[in-house]
Amino acid sequence: MTLAAEAPDLDVLSSFKDPVFGFAHHRGFTHSFLGLGLTSAAVVGLIYLIWRIRGQKIKNPKLPPRWGLLFFFAYIAGLSHILLDFTNNYGIRPFWPFWEKWYSWDIVFIVDPLMLAILVGGLVLPAFGALLDSEFGVKQKGPRGRLAASLALAAIIAMWAGRDYEHRRAVNQLEARNYEGADPLRASAYPYWWTPFQWAGVVETQNFFATMNVDTLYSDVDPQGEMQIYYKPEETPITLAAKKSYLGRVYLDWAQYPITETEEIGAPNPGYVVRFRDLRFGAPRILGRSPLSCSVLLDNNLKVVEERFGSRARKPASTE
Repeated sequence: MTLAAEAPDLDVLSSFKDPVFGFAHHRGFTHSFLGLGLTSAAVVGLIYLIWRIRGQKIKNPKLPPRWGLLFFFAYIAGLSHILLDFTNNYGIRPFWPFWEKWYSWDIVFIVDPLMLAILVGGLVLPAFGALLDSEFGVKQKGPRGRLAASLALAAIIAMWAGRDYEHRRAVNQLEARNYEGADPLRASAYPYWWTPFQWAGVVETQNFFATMNVDTLYSDVDPQGEMQIYYKPEETPITLAAKKSYLGRVYLDWAQYPITETEEIGAPNPGYVVRFRDLRFGAPRILGRSPLSCSVLLDNNLKVVEERFGSRARKPASTE
């Protein structure tokens, strides 16, 4: 089950082909309900192969392996991976390839220290139980580690419930006011890793996007006065060409609050650079960084010359 719970992240291998291909397939098929069937089967198949190599040895000859049941457990473990990824603000596509819509709960940061501490505690506490057994002769009922695992699970559920409550409060606060005299068309709140009470808010109005901090502890929107306004850029043949590129299509399918910036390039290779950002990763407190951004390089004829995701780039197939 441990191997099966990690198996969906095998999709990171797709980034070895090129960064754009890796981004397009990350949290795709292996993170879907259909794909979990294949990853679970692969894990059980690996265990079966090891079992055969070891000469079909088992601890209890009267209790042979039940491979169908093991596959079921492996699938359940894979579902736990999808659930964990669903809680953060990157999102998943569980119905891929039949329905490629992204879903996210937006209550937990991608790497959450509190959640990691709880889970590590669930692993470490049984060691103290073994110490009690050896030093004081204290006997535990049932499998060792069951109590610690149950407590860790209960703590995770309680944390999710609290984060969900604060998340709803943050979104309600964003929707309850106007921005530069404009009413919000939609509003979202995304978590910071260091507190459950402060959120990165993003609002869309008719003419612009706004990013700001929300403090649910004091029911205050933009308590630090760091609101940033991003006016929606005019659509041009340049931005349309970039959006029709492979990277542009993939990025816009994933992004929740996409915005573009266009820069003209002079000699010796004149053209244009169109940069894509998703404002859910552009909160005021991380300004100066552009995580999960990309760019498309076009020549003067608006032909795609290069697609760049992060620090790595690729050339489109037609120009390779």
